[in-house]
Amino acid sequence: MIRRILYLSHPEVKIDPQVPVPEWEISDMGRSRVLAAVAKGWPGRGWLIVASPEVKAVQTAELLANAFALPLHIHPEMGEVDRASTGYVPHARHEALADALFANLGTGPEGWESAQAASTRIVKCFEEVMAEVYANILFVGHGAVGTFLWCALTQTPISRQQDQKGSGSYWAGDHGPDGFAPLHPWRTLEDTA
Repeated sequence: MIRRILYLSHPEVKIDPQVPVPEWEISDMGRSRVLAAVAKGWPGRGWLIVASPEVKAVQTAELLANAFALPLHIHPEMGEVDRASTGYVPHARHEALADALFANLGTGPEGWESAQAASTRIVKCFEEVMAEVYANILFVGHGAVGTFLWCALTQTPISRQQDQKGSGSYWAGDHGPDGFAPLHPWRTLEDTA
């Protein structure tokens, strides 16, 4: 049986330095981008949604689930790279830390979860879901772990060049008896068909 796989990263968020990053909500802009994709009929019916437990991912998943009456499940291990050691950091510093995350896979920068550990975690999540669910699956999560999963499934070395160009992006592939067959790498929500 061949199953279609989509992986969507949450769109823009309300940045609040006083709130732990996993509790950030999607912003009005992020919400409008998801609803614009929904208005074009994306992703449509016939999907099972599996989402990260982080608020921004759950809110994104709920918009899609409600629009198409899709079942939604939360996977506790699908969160983004654990960055609790630094918490909120300004954008420029975040980008520098992300560069370091991708450059040195075995050691997370400034106490972040390492790319290697996060990759192992997200691949295990994917394998658990695929072993239990025989349906087309839309994963709703985050950019870095989504990139790590894409790299693992396509047997591509992890690098920042494989990362999404911005939040609210998705990749697609088919999963069958012979494994994963990629359809396309990261595209923005505006490029939904």
